[in-house]
Amino acid sequence: MVRVEEEWLSRAFEASADELIDLIEASTDVLKREQELREGCGVVRLAPRGCVAVVGDLHGDVESLIHILHDAETVNSDRIVFLGDYGDRGTRSAEVYYLILKLKETYGKKVVMLRGNHEGPPTMPVMPHDLPMLFKRRFGHVGGNDVYNAIRALWRWLPHCALVEGKYLMLHGGVPVGVRSVHELEYPVAEVFEQILWNDPVEGSGYFYSTRGAGMMFGEDVTGQALRAIGVRTLIRSHEPCEGVRVNHNGKILTVFSRKGAPYYNTRAAYLAIDVSCNAMDAIELVRTAARIW
Repeated sequence: MVRVEEEWLSRAFEASADELIDLIEASTDVLKREQELREGCGVVRLAPRGCVAVVGDLHGDVESLIHILHDAETVNSDRIVFLGDYGDRGTRSAEVYYLILKLKETYGKKVVMLRGNHEGPPTMPVMPHDLPMLFKRRFGHVGGNDVYNAIRALWRWLPHCALVEGKYLMLHGGVPVGVRSVHELEYPVAEVFEQILWNDPVEGSGYFYSTRGAGMMFGEDVTGQALRAIGVRTLIRSHEPCEGVRVNHNGKILTVFSRKGAPYYNTRAAYLAIDVSCNAMDAIELVRTAARIW
């Protein structure tokens, strides 16, 4: 069970900069310990049992996050996996961070926070990047800067993949072109790491540099080769706005997007409730059985 306490909801909107910084630092300590236990590996392995709630991009949409956290299937899930992009774009980025970090601090390994391209290293900047401005609007110039510096320090401790062996690979962007083994995801070189955070699928074959200015656009042949090399059936990712969910590459890829509204203007959002103890399903089956769209 992973439950949001009602008192957290009010604190998310009322917390001071110092209170949020304390929470960020406490969560950073949890993430550090987890990374040390993984010996620096960036892949979190999930046991193939129970229900896993999978949440896509939130981008400061606290209303959608609260909806997900109040849903009975999320409350009763064994774990929650967030696919990254917690802030930026949306005006309630501080509130989203507060709630997710309270979950992380409280429930530890039951809550997996993956790294998205909006939590990337300084060598992979995203533009526009309005998170500093959003924090300053909430906490003032000095407090906003302090919160931003603390959250940037936390990002480096986030893992970048979650794996249910033989079944599902979860990450933010896409599979790296030419990946030959899961080890390349565990300890990625810079180019592979960039693709994990930034890649997008396109229909067809082959690959080419992304119009985003980072990462690659990759076809179904790239996906098929990568899933075989990693030993899973389906890639679950976020990163692209859609009407809640979208299937690519004949069911090999499922995109889930968990926020609504400007600047993306999608009218529906979704999360997934997957019973990972069942046989692996492709994206088409997951949409039918696991997608929770509103």
